[in-house]
This record gives sequence, C-alpha cells and structure tokens, in this order.
Amino acid sequence: MRLLAGLGGALLLAVVLWDAFETIILPRRVNRRLRLTRAFYGATWAPWAASARLVRAGNRRELFLSFYGPLSLVLLLVLWAAGLVTAFGLLQYANGSAMHAAGNEAPGLATDLYLSGTTFFTLGLGDVAPEGSFARLLTVIESGLGFGFLAIVIGYFPVIYQAFSRREVTISLLDARAGSPPSAAELLHRHGGGPEGAAALLQLLHEWERWSAELLETHLSYPLLAYFRSQHSNQSWLAALTTVLDASALVMVAAEGACARQARLTFAMARHAVVDLAQVFRTRPRPAPEDRLPAPVLAKLTADLAAAGFPLLAGTVATGRLTELRRTYEPYAAALSGYLLQPLPAWRHEKPRRDNWQSSAWDRTLLARITDRGEGSGEG
Repeated sequence: MRLLAGLGGALLLAVVLWDAFETIILPRRVNRRLRLTRAFYGATWAPWAASARLVRAGNRRELFLSFYGPLSLVLLLVLWAAGLVTAFGLLQYANGSAMHAAGNEAPGLATDLYLSGTTFFTLGLGDVAPEGSFARLLTVIESGLGFGFLAIVIGYFPVIYQAFSRREVTISLLDARAGSPPSAAELLHRHGGGPEGAAALLQLLHEWERWSAELLETHLSYPLLAYFRSQHSNQSWLAALTTVLDASALVMVAAEGACARQARLTFAMARHAVVDLAQVFRTRPRPAPEDRLPAPVLAKLTADLAAAGFPLLAGTVATGRLTELRRTYEPYAAALSGYLLQPLPAWRHEKPRRDNWQSSAWDRTLLARITDRGEGSGEG
C-alpha cells in the first residue's frame, strides 16, 4: 500500500511540476493532448458555457462569462498547489510516516498531508516534526518548492494582465475607427477615399498586423487569455480580428499599390492567428450558421463604399476572389465563435449605431434633465 502511495506521489509530483512549467515558463505552444491544464479547462469551460447559454444574450451573459477567465486562473493555481501538497504527503506516507506529532495523535496519511500543507505554505507551526533523514529531506525540498511556487505566482499574474491590457488598448482604439460593434464596411467608410484616407488606412492595417502577431504570440503562450472578455459587451478580440480580416480581404480585392500590399500582409498575419488559435482549442473549422455576406448585403456594402469614395468589387471575378478569401478564415472564426461564445461581427450594419464613446449610462438622465428644464422655462 505504501509503495503504491509512493509511486502515485512521485507521478503526481512530476505531472504537476511539468504542467506548471509548460503553462507558465515555456514560451511556446504545447500540442500534447494529455495535460493537466487542458483537462482542467475542458472540464470547467463546458459547464460554464452551458450555463451562460441559459442567460439572455447581452450584458448579463457577457458579465457572467467575464468571471470565468480570472476565476479559472485562480482555480488552476489552487489545483497545482493541492496536487503538490498531496504528492509530498503521499511520499511522506510511503516513507512510513516518519514523524513526531504533538499529543497522542498517531502518525498516518492525514498527518502526512497536514505536515505537507504546513511545509508547502511555509507555516512552520512545529506541532508535527519529521523524523529521519529522508523525511527531513522531503520537508526541505517541499518548503523550497512552495516558496518558489509563490514567487512564480506573483510573477505570473502581472504577465497575464499586461498581455490582456495591451490587447484591449488596441481593441478600444478600433471603436472610433470601425464602430461598436466593429464592421469592415464601417472601417473602410470612415477612412474614405483619397490620398489622406489611403494613408490612414495603410497605417491602420500596419498597426493591426503587429496586433495580430502579438495576439498570436501571447495567446499561444497563455491560451487562457482567450477566455478573458473585453471591457464592453459589444467588443471582443475575436470580433476585432475578424473585422480586420474582412477589411483586408476587401482591400486586397479592390485596391492597388501600397495599401493592397499592406492588406495582404495584415491578412496573412491575422489568418495565421485565427487558424493557430483554432488548433489550440481543437475547434474544427465549420461554416458560419448564417452567411455573413449574402448578395443583397454585398450590393449595399459596395454602393455605400463607392459613395464614400472607396469603389470596390467591380465584376464577378472580384466577387469570386472575395468568396475564396472568406473561405480561408471564416470557418475557423466561426468555430472559435461557437466555442468561446463570442459573436462574429457583421460586414455591414443595416441601421446606424452609436459608438461606445458616444454613449453613456448618464446620457439619458442628462437628456431628461435638459428636457425638463426646457419645459419648465417654457411654462414660465
């Protein structure tokens, strides 16, 4: 029995330490299926997402989903700590519970786990003391490991939240450039035609090429960032990435020169990100539930952009080229959308929408006060 406990403890210790190393320290994607972290997120995200589907889509659902990312990070650290404490407790038990306990309490597995817990968290209560060279060695190793674990946790949280902050800053900048929620038609319409519009669009595509590259790097190294929701319910990293892909595809089909070249570079980087992230979460590409760009919407989009000085899609050849480009990324984006419960953006909004910077919870109250004052002065 004690031999099996020792083997189990050694195996558990190796699994937890290697999983924590791959998750926190190793700066690259891990494709191995059998991972403690992968099993944890697979077991917790499915019921959380199923519960979220019971909530009406909108702010309440987004609020509920926003708790998962930070909470899962805390629970993952708790899981690692519990695994290490259990592993060292089993090793002490396999060593014969070689310790001295205060009072008349007989040493056993419960006492071994208690000693392991107090050692790992460096409590040093002194009511249980190891006896024998191997038991003391295990205690010293666990104490040092617990100290190192706490240090890694302290350094891990800032890295995660700095990466999240950098991601969200650029998404917030998209609000005034592509609307809320963003759309490719709105992005190109607001930049318009002419030399100034083309220069601004060129710079924006360049910035979003770098953003896509950083998104790919950070979310491959720390996939749990994909579960972190944006500050506004009508924004998300997946919607922003898809909008950039849509706009780049349109520019690639219609524009020429430096802008078209930059659009190709941005499209390549953004597609690389969406495909690799779909592989990370093992979401098979699938068609979107509804066609995001049916023929009537495409006709209206073309007319709107032409009126804004951005003529697009001249002829069936260009339309076919756009369809081919869409097939290279939309199935992956649709798969991620269904898994993460982040809706994909529309190509074009039928009705005008107010941007996030134009709306506030105080607007209605302020407008009502102004109206009341106006009516009051009129009666006087």
